[in-house]
Amino acid sequence: MTNLRIPGPIPVPDDILDKMSTQMMNHRGPRFKDMLFRVTDGLRQVFRTENDVFVLTSSGTGAMEAAVANTLSPGEKVVCASIGSFGDRFGKIAEIFGADVTMVNFPQGTAVDVDELRRVLDADPEISAVLVTHNETNTGVTNDIERVASVVKNEFDKLILVDGISSVCSLPLETDDWDLDVVATASQKGWMLPPGLAFISMSERAWEASEKATMPRFYFDLAAYKDYFDIGQPPWTPNLSAIYALDYALTKIIDEGVENVWQRHADIAQMTREGIRELGLEVFPDESVASNTVTSVRMPDGVNADDLRKVVLDDHDVVLAGAYGELTGKMFRIGHLGYVTPEEIEDMLGAVKASLPKVGIGA
Repeated sequence: MTNLRIPGPIPVPDDILDKMSTQMMNHRGPRFKDMLFRVTDGLRQVFRTENDVFVLTSSGTGAMEAAVANTLSPGEKVVCASIGSFGDRFGKIAEIFGADVTMVNFPQGTAVDVDELRRVLDADPEISAVLVTHNETNTGVTNDIERVASVVKNEFDKLILVDGISSVCSLPLETDDWDLDVVATASQKGWMLPPGLAFISMSERAWEASEKATMPRFYFDLAAYKDYFDIGQPPWTPNLSAIYALDYALTKIIDEGVENVWQRHADIAQMTREGIRELGLEVFPDESVASNTVTSVRMPDGVNADDLRKVVLDDHDVVLAGAYGELTGKMFRIGHLGYVTPEEIEDMLGAVKASLPKVGIGA
């Protein structure tokens, strides 16, 4: 069986897959209403919030678009603090929708420097919002969102929109305690689910911004979602099979305990990083900012990471992820979020070890 070690889509447990074979129901009927209320209550527990949380039938990028389009207006000044490809995507979405975006890019493999962010915000009082990615899967770096939010909210009183696609449910994130206005995430990451759903939370401050926001929105109009969710219905036809799976997965997550899920991810990540170093390879970011959902591994000069990935796949049926942009061929990435066991990590490490001589490492 293929050992899928990419940072999403992740392998889905058999019992969750089984729930997806449930027959369709009336998405405007009482059974769906009960399920939707149950699901949104469970999502709030994982998001650690009392805010509104919505289920979208879309990818995580759709939730990022919803975050932007529902809170901002064309011409509005915003800052996008980016530490990699997915941070850049957040800024690009805002730019396409007409926002006046200042990109603040930090070196690959590092986290947001809050002192630099503070300087940028202090230089322009007209900035109204900050966009930031919690966990950058291209570089394997996790931002300290609590510190970032403290600067954005406590020092400058700006709106903060968080891409939590690869972090929520896997890494510590306290939506209410950290005063996060919008948090977006997606099903194919730590939730042990297939792609197809996105989840987004909106604070009271975000709703106030939404009332004034003039960016175009229809499918992702969260005011419509709120009106419908309040009566236990979706505004549009939902992915019922994925919601059946979500309903069941949430019971597993909550039964395990959200903090225990976070710790499980921390333990498996530590095992992965230690194993990579024992092979003589370099974990790309510093340990202090290394992600607990994905490990990025830098290859020695002159060795193409994609060559190694091909050998690992062809010889051992283990799937590793490549890197994006300027890091293509220089790194490979190991996903260890959602449904993953120590045995799968050991299998992956063994496959990498056996494959290294075939690409000229330790031969």
